[in-house]
Amino acid sequence: MRKKLKLPLITNERSRKATFMKRKKGITKKLHELTTLCGVQACGVIYSPYLSVPEVWPSRETANKVVSQWKMMLVMDKTKKMVNQETFLKRRITKATESWKKVQKENKDLEMKNIMFDCHNGNTFVYRLPKCDLRDLGSVIEQHLKDVNRRMEILKRNDDESSSSLVLVITDNI
Repeated sequence: MRKKLKLPLITNERSRKATFMKRKKGITKKLHELTTLCGVQACGVIYSPYLSVPEVWPSRETANKVVSQWKMMLVMDKTKKMVNQETFLKRRITKATESWKKVQKENKDLEMKNIMFDCHNGNTFVYRLPKCDLRDLGSVIEQHLKDVNRRMEILKRNDDESSSSLVLVITDNI
């Protein structure tokens, strides 16, 4: 991962112009790559004190076409993925909260499984669990028993199917 660069204004006029020309070339190259590789329409307009007229990429006609297509779009289509900073942060907070709750539940389930297996193995830890945790422990034990019974049924069925099969071998050696 690259470091974040600080980008202050270049004070030397010649260096600034040279950097502008290099960066302008890089931006137009990226626009070309974007349109070619992704099959999208794009255009760019660059205003600069170094150019007598604004530079339009790829051409004025194409840029006018792209802009007019954008203008013809419904407002809802134009703005459906646009968000302001407040909305963006609210969405991020909601996602993070959901993720945190999911991890918290997974941790609680693992904790209850550990307590269940400790009790099963006869470890004499003293657990002082609140009532809500006792309910969670009961749910974990019930689910584990259901899983064990389901596995036993599957193994029984597989065993019954394999023992009830008859294999008939016919040979031509008389």
